Amino acid sequence: MSSKVTHNIIRRKIGYVVVIFLITTMSHGQTTKYNQFWGEIQFNRTITKKWSTELNLGTSYSSTESSANIFEENTQRSFRAWGHYYLSPRWKLSSFVGYFNNKDVPEIGQYESPEWRFALQGIYYFHKTGYTLSTRMRLELRHMKNDDDNYENVFRYRQQIKYLKPINSKVLREGVVYAVASDELFFKSGTKVTGLSFFDRNRLNIGAGYLFTDNIQIELTYANEYLPRDDGNQIINAAAFTLTFNNFFENLNKKFLHKSETTSDD
Repeated sequence: MSSKVTHNIIRRKIGYVVVIFLITTMSHGQTTKYNQFWGEIQFNRTITKKWSTELNLGTSYSSTESSANIFEENTQRSFRAWGHYYLSPRWKLSSFVGYFNNKDVPEIGQYESPEWRFALQGIYYFHKTGYTLSTRMRLELRHMKNDDDNYENVFRYRQQIKYLKPINSKVLREGVVYAVASDELFFKSGTKVTGLSFFDRNRLNIGAGYLFTDNIQIELTYANEYLPRDDGNQIINAAAFTLTFNNFFENLNKKFLHKSETTSDD
């Protein structure tokens, strides 16, 4: 793909983001703001050069309309199991199944709504010298319980553009700090549980990460979400924390095995 074509694609995506943001922010109606904390631990495991797996364990906390405390309510706990296939250096294809224990979630009107979620995802990477630009496409099927205790299927499409730049190195490796920024648009089918609007939300993320080793890294970001809803729009300001381990159990076994062999030699 030529540089000119790539730049045109990027400009179009940024243009879509700006148009959607302007349209939604001009919408009338009451707007409610929430402060939240999103935490996730990720375990990645390499199977072959083409395949890998991933397990995510997550939790979310939120303020309420009566309290500004970011940890006032535990709104969600979740797990996701991924399979990744590296089609080429530029394409990564993925799928996951996950369970989300949604409780007291502002988005759905503060009632319990357990959810099974299935997704297909593709990421295309624009590898550049000194930084990486990527675009992510994800289609989700959300099987959610509504306030009538009935389950509904919600289809949601997500389109993200992401920028990642190492600060003290040209590549990501042990001891490197990196900056990260992304913007993502969400579109959904209309249902009772999530509302009838086609546009679901816009999510802007900006922050930084650090690689303690090649297999352990931490990422801290600020997220801003705009959610148009039937009964009033919502704005969420969130602090997001992600801790990632690569081949955690394999590396742990090797470490203990090495210590055992050293002790035996002594």
